[in-house]
Amino acid sequence: MTAVLPGQDLAGRLAPVTATLRAMFGTDALPGLAPGLVVTDDIGWSPATTLVERTRMPEFLRAAARRWGGTPHACAALAWKSYSYWTALPVALGWASARRVPLLDPADVLIHFEDHRQLLTMGLRRSTSVAVLPGDPLALTGQPGVRVAADEAELLGLLRASLLDAHLAPMITAIQAEVRVGARTLLGSVASGIAHGILRAADALPGPSVTTIDTLLGTLDLADLVELVPGRSGEPTVQRRTCCLAFTLPSPKVCQGCCVRTA
Repeated sequence: MTAVLPGQDLAGRLAPVTATLRAMFGTDALPGLAPGLVVTDDIGWSPATTLVERTRMPEFLRAAARRWGGTPHACAALAWKSYSYWTALPVALGWASARRVPLLDPADVLIHFEDHRQLLTMGLRRSTSVAVLPGDPLALTGQPGVRVAADEAELLGLLRASLLDAHLAPMITAIQAEVRVGARTLLGSVASGIAHGILRAADALPGPSVTTIDTLLGTLDLADLVELVPGRSGEPTVQRRTCCLAFTLPSPKVCQGCCVRTA
């Protein structure tokens, strides 16, 4: 059996991401994510295209309704909040940690609903491409699955094209075909999730976290949906400008940084 050298497989290419996840959570075996992010055996998994194309979208929304028991639009918003957080996090951490961006075309993101401890489980196909800068060691290998961007601007453009334009935006359209919920509400959760993720990983990432967040949200045209404000100790915290609708659940929840004010 031929040995696979570090960096020749997707797990090796995403090593900076999984290392950052371990720093954030103490493990990279996280509920709702395939171990190490990569699906090694895709039996029982479906591509996220089944959500975008609405084949499994009703199943996704029914699972959310069972989990939260709220109105259809609130459950859809919370399902989206979870899905978009775990989808965007490897992309954001890849760029922030090492300028390695997994290109999450819906066909390369795999999902299943078999583990009922969480809404759904997701992971990446082994063939998922990773975009890098010319100075990255991966850029010199000429390996399939490694896409070399000319510079930072092109790398960020690939990040946006893959994560938002090809994946999250079409999925929003698919959700809205099933239930009435505003795009701004849904995109607010993307912005909030990225900002929270970068702040939580700040000690494991190079550079100022606020600058990283500004760059990522600016690339995705989401900067107006959240604001970074000082917390109790002066540390940056995320203030949303849209609501995920958790406060409407039978057991209401007001999230940290929610735009809904309580007395």
